[in-house]
Amino acid sequence: MKNNRKIFISIGIIILLIFVTWYFSRPKTSTSVVVESPVKKGLFVISVTTTGELEAKSSEKIFGPSPTALRDARIWQLKIDDIIPDGTIVDSGDYVAQLDRSELTNKLKDQQIDIEQYQNNFIKTQLDTTMEMRSARNELVNLKYAMEEAQIAVDQSIYEPPATQRQAQIELDRSQRAFDQAERNYSLRYEKAVANMSEVSTALRKKQTEFEKFFELSKEFTVMAPKSGMVIYQRDWDGKKRGVGASISSWENIVATLPNLREMITKTYVNEVDISKVKVGQRVEIGVDAFPEKKFTGQVLEVANIGEQLRNSNAKVFEVKIEVNEFDSIIRPAMTTKNIIITDEIDSVLYIPLEAIHNLDSIQYVFTGNRRQQVIVGKSNENEIIIRAGLDATDKVRLIPPENPESIRFIPLSEEALKAIKAEQEKAIESAREAALKKESERQEMMLQRKQDKGQQSESMPKQRAGQRVGGGQNRRN
Repeated sequence: MKNNRKIFISIGIIILLIFVTWYFSRPKTSTSVVVESPVKKGLFVISVTTTGELEAKSSEKIFGPSPTALRDARIWQLKIDDIIPDGTIVDSGDYVAQLDRSELTNKLKDQQIDIEQYQNNFIKTQLDTTMEMRSARNELVNLKYAMEEAQIAVDQSIYEPPATQRQAQIELDRSQRAFDQAERNYSLRYEKAVANMSEVSTALRKKQTEFEKFFELSKEFTVMAPKSGMVIYQRDWDGKKRGVGASISSWENIVATLPNLREMITKTYVNEVDISKVKVGQRVEIGVDAFPEKKFTGQVLEVANIGEQLRNSNAKVFEVKIEVNEFDSIIRPAMTTKNIIITDEIDSVLYIPLEAIHNLDSIQYVFTGNRRQQVIVGKSNENEIIIRAGLDATDKVRLIPPENPESIRFIPLSEEALKAIKAEQEKAIESAREAALKKESERQEMMLQRKQDKGQQSESMPKQRAGQRVGGGQNRRN
């Protein structure tokens, strides 16, 4: 029994060793997943996708008080005490906002005090002038009586000695001179009195005019809608809306706007990497986040020449304005949009997914069938890339490299294909150079034309002036 048991154990150990040896020496099967994509042929679209915000292409501004009147009143900042909700529909003349009057109210009180002081000064000057002129008139009357008395004395001294007659005549002359001097002084006093009254009267009227201007200005602190429409809050330089508590300056006194909702644009920003692709007039596909089922079209209206840095961002971006072609009453300013700017469309080309392209030094290749095929690529978009040579429409490319890719046979492009690609590249470079030369030539012609126009204007101006002088001289002689 013991011998049989040993035999069974030995046989079991031998079988186990054989199984272990077979398990670890068996050929390994590939576990890599084969994911292939067919080579596509057709229209290849290159686009730039951005996020933007809707706004009206044109709008009527709702202004606060007159900037000139505010500066005359030395009011530089105004706070919005009350304003109707953003997006409210109003008719012409409806209430929109109320601005803080406290500073102007204090100035009106100061003006009232000043007017009272000027009125008191006017009355005082008037009374002083009246008393002074009355005294001057009484003096003239008394001097006239004295002169008449002296004349009577001269008439009565006709039978008196010559010395008495002479003395009477001297008194008459003295009275006459005193009267004449007083009469001249009265004229001067009268002119002075008129000037004094004119001065205080002008000062009083000026103060009253200032008060009236301030009073009329206070009415403008209640802001009304200039026409019917939807009220949209004005935004400050930092993008914040001017709601209750916000301030407006006397230099930019816009409280809100009334946008023209029939003509909308979306304002977006393109990063500096993609901005060279974006041109005015390019087609745009627009989606509104609030209404995903709605699709709109548009075109690039403006592209900024200078980049800027947005708040809380280190990237440089360029502002781009896109005009929305369609009108829909449901879209509103400030809604978020997704904009697909179609920068290029190339028809009848082969293209594959970007992840199918692999690089070996400066050579690009794909895995197709049982080979590594060298390819020449062209333009690309976010997901795909054009194949200019190396594949045809019947091929399929692997998206995930196989195991041991170095062991797969590499197939380079033929010399004829490389020469054809090189010739095509040289032709494209030559076309681009000719287009640049043509554009530069047109620019120089435009500059030359402007210089000629300025020269003609400069030559015509002296002739016009000479003609005006000749015409003026003839008119004077006539």
